[in-house]
Amino acid sequence: MSPEHPVITFPESLAVDVRRFPGVKRLAAEYTTRFAALEPFFAGDPADETAWRDAIAARARPAGTTTALATLLQAQQRARGAPAAAVAAAGRLDDPRSVAVVTGQQAGLFGGPLYTLLKAISAIRLTRQVEQTHGVPAVAVFWVDAEDHDLDEIRSCGILDADQRLERVSLSIAAPTGTPAAAVRLGDEVTAVVDALAVTLPHTDFTADLIADLRGAYTTGRGLVDAFAVWLERLLGDLGLVVFDPSDPAAKPLVAELFEREITSAGTTTSFARAAGDELRQAGFHAQVEPQPDTVALFLLGDTRRVIRQAGDRLRVGDELVDRTELLDRLRENAACLGPNVLLRPIVQDRLFPTVCYVAGPNELAYLAQLKRVFKHFDVPMPLVAPRISATLVDAAVLKFLRRHDIAVETLQPQDESELNRLLKAQLPETVDQAMRAAADTIRDRMQSVRAAVADVDPTLSGAADSTLGRMERDLRNLQNKVVQAAKRQDQTLRRQFARAQTQIFPQGSPQERAVGMVYFLNRYGPALIDRLVSDPTLDASHHWVIAI
Repeated sequence: MSPEHPVITFPESLAVDVRRFPGVKRLAAEYTTRFAALEPFFAGDPADETAWRDAIAARARPAGTTTALATLLQAQQRARGAPAAAVAAAGRLDDPRSVAVVTGQQAGLFGGPLYTLLKAISAIRLTRQVEQTHGVPAVAVFWVDAEDHDLDEIRSCGILDADQRLERVSLSIAAPTGTPAAAVRLGDEVTAVVDALAVTLPHTDFTADLIADLRGAYTTGRGLVDAFAVWLERLLGDLGLVVFDPSDPAAKPLVAELFEREITSAGTTTSFARAAGDELRQAGFHAQVEPQPDTVALFLLGDTRRVIRQAGDRLRVGDELVDRTELLDRLRENAACLGPNVLLRPIVQDRLFPTVCYVAGPNELAYLAQLKRVFKHFDVPMPLVAPRISATLVDAAVLKFLRRHDIAVETLQPQDESELNRLLKAQLPETVDQAMRAAADTIRDRMQSVRAAVADVDPTLSGAADSTLGRMERDLRNLQNKVVQAAKRQDQTLRRQFARAQTQIFPQGSPQERAVGMVYFLNRYGPALIDRLVSDPTLDASHHWVIAI
């Protein structure tokens, strides 16, 4: 839905044009509001039902076709004790008519930031829409980025404490640089980390059950990725979400042909992505990824993951020079020795799954814009790309405060009091404001007369008159600021309301959905949070939503 169209909202939500929300780059904003500008870079417009029909047709398989995918998924699910609804959803992928709506994220501690939950729920919502509108079986899939090696990013979880201060609960991960998340196993420390979370979270009616469920997922000896998957299934498995761990060695033979083609045509993927990046810049957008020309879109996996680059007729794997034939032999002997980088991962994903749509965050949206030719190179249909729901969850009192004072949400992002000062000025008695304006007008008028008079005596004195006017205006502004400061001291209620709204929406200046862990909101709102986000028909991707649960 375009922001120019009227938006029907729940009473407990406020729609903010996504183009106004801090941190949203032009590409992501225009994708939902002016798709035609980006059409050459994508498979189709997710707002166009014809594009959906074409995408579904592109994933059609002959009747009687079966794959090893459902068996692989259900084996992972059984090992984790996934809910029956999730296991049944995985089984539907054996139906040749079925399609998948896929999203994914790193295995953040305790589920990661709020936006991880928003991505998964966006996939579930779209799956339901596909089944209802197009009458085909659809499955929501969450791809855990298990081979990601940015352990610092996933080891912590942001929490707002009882005083609305942003605190972090963190897990120590003693692993060499380059260690993939799938190789990390939880030690005894995880019990203490869950204890710290229980202390930091403000106590609610939901806290005891939440902490008990987390203790069941995050147990000593379990893999970090596996714990994340167990937790996500406990939250959303009953809604049919299928969680997939792509580091599973059993998955790699299913995409070994893609790995082989990347090795034999090394440089092609990178070349296409770089060319698309240049075209995006020429169109006035930005290129999200800048791969080096010699990069091969694969990692060699082991205790750590090693970058592969071209080195003349050979390949350089970390510090080791190898022949292409040698790397191909390793692949044929053990496909699990390789994993895709950010450019090849979407291709691998959509070869495994009959992906009709991928739910992306704004940065993912940008790098997917560089991959249309890469999909074609590997003979994999490029799916539609749908932006995830973007939302901030606040107290009902905060939402009421925003509406009462007509506050633009983005003005709360700077960590200063400029917007508070504007509000306080608006609260001043009209007589004070009138007197200040009248004084300013009088000073300017009288000084214009003085300027003209002194100029008759000596034209060079005009500058001195202007300087005097400037000092008088500054003094008047200083007086006005002192009045505002006095109002601040008198109106502590407005100040507290402002601080609470600013802290909830932009904790430490960052958008809430990126700074605060989903677990904080599950503790605060309980099952009503997921129910609301799944069922609210007004949520769309062209707006950022401020929601009171």
